[in-house]
Order: sequence, then C-alpha cells, then structure tokens
Amino acid sequence: MPPTSAVSPPARSRLVALDVLRGFALCGILVANVIPISAAVATDAPVTTALTASGGGQVDWLHLLVDQRFFPIFSLLFGVGFSLLVESAAGRVARPRLVLLRRLLVLLALGLAHLLLLWPGDILTVYSVVGLVVLLPSTWLPRWAVAGLAAVCTVAAILLAGGSYALVPGLFLLGSALTRYGVTRRIESSTRVPALLALGLTAAAVPALWAQASFEQVGDVDTLGYRIVLQAAGVLIAGVYVCALLVLLRTPVRRVLRAVFAPLGRMALTNYLTATVLVLAVAHVVGHPERWSSKTVLVIAGTVLVAQWIFSALWLRRFRYGPLEWGWRWATWLSRPPLRITDGAGERRPASTLVA
Repeated sequence: MPPTSAVSPPARSRLVALDVLRGFALCGILVANVIPISAAVATDAPVTTALTASGGGQVDWLHLLVDQRFFPIFSLLFGVGFSLLVESAAGRVARPRLVLLRRLLVLLALGLAHLLLLWPGDILTVYSVVGLVVLLPSTWLPRWAVAGLAAVCTVAAILLAGGSYALVPGLFLLGSALTRYGVTRRIESSTRVPALLALGLTAAAVPALWAQASFEQVGDVDTLGYRIVLQAAGVLIAGVYVCALLVLLRTPVRRVLRAVFAPLGRMALTNYLTATVLVLAVAHVVGHPERWSSKTVLVIAGTVLVAQWIFSALWLRRFRYGPLEWGWRWATWLSRPPLRITDGAGERRPASTLVA
C-alpha cells in the first residue's frame, strides 16, 4: 500500500527533452508577450497581441512564426507534467488527487497575484482553472477516453475559433494522453518518428501559413476564416517545432540545445513570472511599446532571456529547483524538499516534470 501521508518524493532521472522543450517554449512566449506586457504601463498601446500583421501588403514574418506558436507547446507540456505527477503521487500517497488539487490551487494563487498585481494577460490562472475543471476529473477516465476528448476539444477549439484559451483543454488532455500511453517516457528513443511527423505537420502547416499571410496582407483579420486559419497554423507550427527539436536532440547539437534551453526550462515558473517584472521595467524606461519594431521586441526579449539564463544556470549549479519551483513543490507534497544539491551521486538530479 502507498503511504498515508504526503511525503516529498525521491529524485528521479530527468527527461532532458522536456526541459529543452519547455525552455524553448518559454523563449517564444516571451517574444510574443513583450508588447502585451509593456502595454500594462501604456494605456494607448495594444493589449491583445504582441506581433500584429502590418497590413498594406506587408507580412511580418516574426509574427507568423512566433505569435500563438509557442503557447500550444507550453500547454501540451503542462498536460504531460500533470500526468507525470499523477504517476508519482499514486505510488507515494493514499490520496494522490489531493496532491494534484493542492498543486493546482497554489498555481491559481500565483496566477491571480500575477494577474491582479502585474499583468492582466497571465496564463497561469487559466491553466489552474482548466486543470481543476478538466485535467483533475480526467484522472478518473480511461486513457482512450482522454485521447478521444483531446482530439475532439482541440478540433472544436480550432473550428469554432474561440480564441487561444479555447485550445487549452484539448492540449492539456493531449499531453496527459501521451504520458498515459507511455509516449513521454520514450520521447528520446526515436529519430524516425518525430522526423516523419515533422514532415507531415510541415506539409499541413505551409498552406495554413500561406492562408494566414494572405488574410493579413489584405487586412481581412476580423473574419471567422482568419481566426480558424490562425489557430490551425499555430497548432501545426508548434508541432513542427516540437518534432524538429526532438530530431535535433538525437544529433550532436543536443549538447548545445541542452545548455541553452534546459536551465530556462527547469525554472520555467520562476522565469515566466520574473519576465513580466523585467519587461515592465524596460517599458517604464523606454515607453511607447506601440511603436516598437520586431527588432526592438527581439532585443528586449533577448536581453531578458540572457539575464534569466545566467541566473538559472548559476542557481542550478547549487540548487535542485528554482526558488518558486521549490516552494510550489513544498506546498504540493506538504513536506519541505531538499533545496541544495548534495554530494551524493544519486541525489543530484530532481524529477523532470512541469508540475512534479
């Protein structure tokens, strides 16, 4: 029988691919969010999208390749991490769903604080609410039902064009289904499968991207057709990015990708929240975010990410978790986890999940 009290689980081997994917997604999300976050200190700035189509026959390629392309990756990874936590909790406590409930409630508190105090575009609140309403109940369903609901919810969100948040339930369930079918554990075991998937997704993404660019060239962005194409292109291109990274992780480039993205991914919660503070500070100094070009957005995002990478890399040399990740884990298991890295060979690497 599993123990009856909540205990902090022992360390497990990290899934490096998840760290890299999470860090990669975090970079893209920051680029997409620079202008919306800056708009919080400029009432005349746009607040709904970071990189908008320029119109007048011109296409902003940064917008086409970034905006709403990384948010699906992060959402998918949340579903993955949630199900990894389900597996961990089920083997260690008598009531694992209470562990999940605490995890989501703490995330809700963090999200509300972020939303009310810093930026109304916070995603953590949405994630926690959808987690409570969709992911937690899905733990009672068989995995085939979760996979089916994931497909239905994702397709419905695209066709109904209910906004990017409408994609969250389907992507959460898709990530959960991938984990429950064992795909997550085998994520780095094949090159052929992600390569073939990348080719297929690219073939579908190219016409969707072309259609989106065509809508934007003529300024026809208020139609249902455009919103459907935008959502479809976002999911497809996100899939291409994920599969391409998984292929590259099977090559000598793996060491570079791990060095660049894994520190950011291991401290995703800390970096997501501190990015808002850093971008707001820049906006206070520079001002007029509505006038920023794509180059300016990239410079600001790059500066923030470099600072966060340096901090994350230095922090993780001495500590197992990021500061907020450590507190989140403590609240989840109701047991203080060790923070400093010890000299024990078997204790140097914590478990790699988004929520564990």
